[in-house]
Amino acid sequence: MESAEQKQTLDVSDLPTVVFGHRNVSWLGNVFYMTIEGAMFAFLIATYFYLRARSIHWPPEHQSPPLLRYGIANAVVFLCSLVPARWVQLRARAFDRPKVTLGLGILASFGVVALVLRAFELTALRCRWSDNAYASAIWVLIGMHCGHLITEWLETLTILGISFTDKMEGPRIVDASINSDYWFFVVASAMAVDLVIYGTTRLMS
Repeated sequence: MESAEQKQTLDVSDLPTVVFGHRNVSWLGNVFYMTIEGAMFAFLIATYFYLRARSIHWPPEHQSPPLLRYGIANAVVFLCSLVPARWVQLRARAFDRPKVTLGLGILASFGVVALVLRAFELTALRCRWSDNAYASAIWVLIGMHCGHLITEWLETLTILGISFTDKMEGPRIVDASINSDYWFFVVASAMAVDLVIYGTTRLMS
């Protein structure tokens, strides 16, 4: 006859050791992190529109809107980068290590291109951060996104480096998939920032 202690024992031997999506604690932590970061971008954009509502001319009369060419080029790069990011997720779920490594390498390359174009964007804003409220607002917006882009690129490089070792299994494969989730967030926030910086300065002048 089983004791009371034996009856309370739960057999978890059949549970998977590696899970993806909402069943993974790291995935949930990443969602909370993106929620916090998204709220921060929302506050910055709200501040931008508050300053716009208190100004007659936007940009100020003596300033021109940022040049479009680098912003458009980078937007195309960001949107195209969604393909390898999604591919990494699909290959990770199939535990296909070689293709995950390939996908991470492609994704990191997109990150390099985006960073280079972002540097050119900073030279094409047609204002210094200290010129006025308008200049400060767009510099803070694009600067904050630069920080997120650099952070995500470094994280992608780190996981890429791990993928060349024997440690790229189990939870690390899941990390590659979760990294793509954050890449999607970086792209989505880039589109929002671009719309504010390049769109509203022309549509709401």
